[in-house]
Amino acid sequence: MTRRRGPELPYRLVAGVTPAAGQWLVVSAKVAGGTFAPEEARLKATFADVLNETPQIDTFVVNVPIGYPSEGIRGLRTCDVEARQLLGRRAGSIAAVPSRAVLARTEEWGDGLDAVTLTLLPRYRQVADEMSPFRQRSVYEGRPELSFMQLNGDVPMTHSKGTREGVEERRALLLEKLNNIERVIETPLQKVRASQILDASALLWTARRGFTHAARRIPFEPEWDAEGLRTEFIV
Repeated sequence: MTRRRGPELPYRLVAGVTPAAGQWLVVSAKVAGGTFAPEEARLKATFADVLNETPQIDTFVVNVPIGYPSEGIRGLRTCDVEARQLLGRRAGSIAAVPSRAVLARTEEWGDGLDAVTLTLLPRYRQVADEMSPFRQRSVYEGRPELSFMQLNGDVPMTHSKGTREGVEERRALLLEKLNNIERVIETPLQKVRASQILDASALLWTARRGFTHAARRIPFEPEWDAEGLRTEFIV
């Protein structure tokens, strides 16, 4: 069972969430005034389980699409295009998004979809099933590389997170910028890669920024999909 430390009530909870090990990796922190107390990383089986945690999490930043193109196989939304421009050498971390037509399929086939997207489609569907415009008051879409860039003074990371140098670069940045984050990144979780815990930790920082209304929205002018969901990142 996860041990929760930090400020006692009243406090609020913020969290970074990313798919991992066929489940959901959740990294949360208690926020009370100027106190920021990260908790041990944990896995949840479904996105509904994440949303229904007790005590309730006030602000989430999730590393999956919220809002989709209506037609075709996949495409880039305005937020994806602008994020790629900002990330420069790390632009490849922003993938094209499958359409709602793809999400609605009852059978999977790979035409036009890469292996990573096919693997993540069940996670995407879980989020799509739970999301509504009302939910977007607390659940936001983010991308780890945008969060790392913001932490790094708006400079994209030098190395790919798929390399040893990239993992060490991101780990060092988190340790420098986030108090007590070592409690998170040293959590042993079976089948969870070190880079995934670092990703969720970076999203946790963005969740705190979202909770305090300090986060930047991409794009600046809001856009909505056919279901009335905002298609945007916060960073």
